[in-house]
This record gives sequence, structure tokens and C-alpha cells, in this order.
Amino acid sequence: MNIFLNLIWVIFGGAMIAIEYAISSVLMMITIVGIPFGIQTMKLAMVALWPFGTDIYSDEWPSGCFAGIMNVIWWFVGGFVIALTHLGWGLLFCITIVGIPFGMQHFKLMKLALFPFGKTVG
Repeated sequence: MNIFLNLIWVIFGGAMIAIEYAISSVLMMITIVGIPFGIQTMKLAMVALWPFGTDIYSDEWPSGCFAGIMNVIWWFVGGFVIALTHLGWGLLFCITIVGIPFGMQHFKLMKLALFPFGKTVG
């Protein structure tokens, strides 16, 4: 069932979201300062491409203060806007019964978009 839902997701917009995340990740990795943010955006691209059956775990022990500081910077620089976008799409999909599974995946992406540092995709 996950494969079927993932194929529908990819055909109706998931591929576009993943491509946007991948392009922004490459652009961020051009600068040395942007490499950690580009790696986190690649996490978002992986989940955005194949969200059904993909889980997001919090690391047992995030890398100390670094993860917290980077999450705060991420939140102010663009993570909040990305999360609002996923919230809007999630609410839009949840209006219909058929769209609820897809809305739930946007909510999962929203949680990852808010604070990606210290999270593992599996």
C-alpha cells in the first residue's frame, strides 16, 4: 500500500517538492557556511520524495548545543516559512477524506521542516 501511495504522491507533486528541496540544498552547499543547512534540506528532499513508510526519529543525544543553535538559525532563516507551507497543504488535503493520508505526510514534513537538526530519517 505504501508503494501505491508513494507513486500517487510523486505523480501529483511530490517529485516537484523533492526537486525544489534538492536544488536549494545544492545552492546552500556552494558556500561552506551553508553545508550543514544543505544537508538538512537533503533530509527534507528524501522524505518529500518517498514519504509513506518513512519515519523521522529524534536522535537519543543531539550533537550538544550545535543542534539547538542551528535549529534556531534554521527556524528564523526559512524553516518557519517552509513549515507554514506544509501546514497549509496539509490542511488543504485534509478537507477531503481521500486526501487525509497525503495531508498527514505534509504534517510529518512540517515537523521536520521546523527543527531538522538532531533528527534522523529512516
